[in-house]
Amino acid sequence: MSPTSPKTGRPAYDPRRLREIFDRRAATFDDVAFLPREIADRMRERLEYIKVAPARVLDAACGAGGDLPRLRERFPEASVLGVDMSSAMLARARAAETAEAESGAGWRRLLPATLAKAFGARGPQLAQADFSALPFASAAFELLWSNLALHWHSRPDVVFPEWQRVLKVNGLLMFSTFGPDTLRELAAAYREAERTLGLAPMRHTIDFVDMHDLGDMLVESGFEIPVMDQEVLTITYRSPESLLADVMRWGAYPFEREAFEREAASARADGQALRKAVHEALEALRRDDGTIPLTFEVIYGHAWKAAPRTTAEGHGIVRLEDIGRGPKRNR
Repeated sequence: MSPTSPKTGRPAYDPRRLREIFDRRAATFDDVAFLPREIADRMRERLEYIKVAPARVLDAACGAGGDLPRLRERFPEASVLGVDMSSAMLARARAAETAEAESGAGWRRLLPATLAKAFGARGPQLAQADFSALPFASAAFELLWSNLALHWHSRPDVVFPEWQRVLKVNGLLMFSTFGPDTLRELAAAYREAERTLGLAPMRHTIDFVDMHDLGDMLVESGFEIPVMDQEVLTITYRSPESLLADVMRWGAYPFEREAFEREAASARADGQALRKAVHEALEALRRDDGTIPLTFEVIYGHAWKAAPRTTAEGHGIVRLEDIGRGPKRNR
């Protein structure tokens, strides 16, 4: 059994396992890129209401780089970097950026000629790195953006301090992630399949963290004025096979292989029997219009890096603007 996180009870974070998942799925990720692209557009709509002019922007866990052109269009004078742990995903991002540079299209058309030339000469700004252990100096960025990646880490309370570290004071963190209602139909189908086959329940999807817990973690990590909201999106499918294929391509279904192997090894049921029972359970969810629904709870959050309240030695810091703002007393 895999070790679990003491904070969330989820399997401990395994970077090597995640690299394998996304390296394997990079080639077909474009088939399901519509979901992260849709979420990125909704994040950008929220960003329009925030006054920020960053000089350096980091896309943490940029995947195949789909958000990088949008960030450069939004901040044409900023230096935008993308990091991801998957070399295969980064290869796709690098190929897309190179093709865009050679065509002269995309975000570069918004730059002054001198800047466009400089960006073209420098090439894509991409690096392979774990988003929870970033290879950058403290206070290196004014904006950190992360789209549908945080749920992959079993300890968001560890990730947020690292993101806080690389942001400048008053820098902005903007992220999206999945909440607990995500894939609820798939989880229910597995529970029903295991009940039908007389199997002990097992984990088949990620345990997603609640929005309010994430907000508390932000404050504990040195962020202030966190704004959290969520919405529920439903994607419909014509067959269980197409539903499961998409979930596998997203990578949000990391335990399937282990589940089938464990079932087969224990002789309780083979993988085909479990898969058949899951398909039947999904079929039972088919709606009047003939489609099978799949729910995604999308959590959006943004917060600002707070100014430090103490020095490294533990001495309190009093800002000039705070002088005279003592607690009000009733007369």
